[in-house]
Amino acid sequence: MPERGCTTHDHKEPEGHITEAAPAVVPDSRGAALRRTGLLVTFILGGLTATPPLAMDMYLPSLPEVTKSLHAPAATVQLTLTGCLAGMALGQLLVGPMSDKWGRRRPLLTGLVVYVVATVLCALAPSVEALVAFRLVQGLAGAAGIVIARAVVRDLYDGVAMARFFSTLMLISGVAPIVAPLIGGQILRVTDWRGVFVVLTAVGAALTALVWVKLPETLPPVERHGGGVGEALRSMRTLLADRAFTGYTIAGGFAFAALFAYISASPFVIQEIYGASPQTFSLLFGLNSVGLVIVGQINGKVLVGRVSLDKVLAVGLAVITLAATALLLMSTGVLGEVGLAPVAAALFVLMSAMGLAMPNTQALALMRTRHNAGSASALLGTSSFLIGAVASPLVGIAGEHTAVPMAVVQLAAALVAVACFVALCRPWNGRAAEKLGEEN
Repeated sequence: MPERGCTTHDHKEPEGHITEAAPAVVPDSRGAALRRTGLLVTFILGGLTATPPLAMDMYLPSLPEVTKSLHAPAATVQLTLTGCLAGMALGQLLVGPMSDKWGRRRPLLTGLVVYVVATVLCALAPSVEALVAFRLVQGLAGAAGIVIARAVVRDLYDGVAMARFFSTLMLISGVAPIVAPLIGGQILRVTDWRGVFVVLTAVGAALTALVWVKLPETLPPVERHGGGVGEALRSMRTLLADRAFTGYTIAGGFAFAALFAYISASPFVIQEIYGASPQTFSLLFGLNSVGLVIVGQINGKVLVGRVSLDKVLAVGLAVITLAATALLLMSTGVLGEVGLAPVAAALFVLMSAMGLAMPNTQALALMRTRHNAGSASALLGTSSFLIGAVASPLVGIAGEHTAVPMAVVQLAAALVAVACFVALCRPWNGRAAEKLGEEN
């Protein structure tokens, strides 16, 4: 039986399916059940990775209303996004090593329960300061779903199959940013922004019940690490000593920052600058998410296995950079007065290119490690969310009536991602994607 973590050249599994190594990772009795319910497990993992877009995107159309309801400036209200992102970043650092020590289910279920409670408190927040604090707790708890979903994928998949599964997860979790703003916009027709958190509470409770009943443990005791914080820090230090792992991690983090600059600023850019309604904004946001999902599926179904992952990632980062450059030129007036259509088109291209960048940075980074999948997943998620959390307030520093800060942050983040990819991953030597089983 092939060893989990070996290269795609060492063995050939049916791509897109649980590898033959899975029974060695999942306990035998539960492994059989997991294979019989593979599609359901896929949807559960997709739901867990959908936690960030659900927690943020459904809330986006109501940001202008929150500024009025809580009598707070836009930059302060955007801190509610920053708090959620920062919590997700720090939470992953805690939950990732915990899942390597205690298994996947216990930390996951605990995190989901706390997430539901924190979401209820968000709905009841009396002030913007309280909302920021509750969003921080919501993010800390929601991190469990994000980091453990990636770790479960690493438990079950290897090589090309893992890269393709990440694209499949993007299809499932990509539905969330498509429907979340649409749902949020419709909720605002019948209630206020607090009703958005009521719906998020119901979704979180349903996902918690589904995980409890249907998701088995994928990391048996023999595979776990008995050490505490010290061992977790040592494993993370070992991972970061791998130059390529660090390069993919940072490049993915800054690509995510360009994405989150759009998430944070677009409600004000589309609604305040161009005068669109919350429903129009929701439709445009959903269209951009459709582009991300479609390109992600092209990546997983067509490109992966035929084209080097490094080459696909390079194209994705290049397109993001070009789209951000176009947005900066339009927002500064270099191209003259432009309407909503050209700006929306550039944002669509930028978002679609994320379908090439995001799944491949995750897959290429996780391919670098045989063990400590929880810690590796935590580093990936923490870097993305911390960098994204910094991007959020930056896009609001010039107020609500200019798109220049959004475009500047996006272009700067894209350029840093490209620099890290070239300098640390060194894709031209053909090493990065091929040495999948290299030890950290």
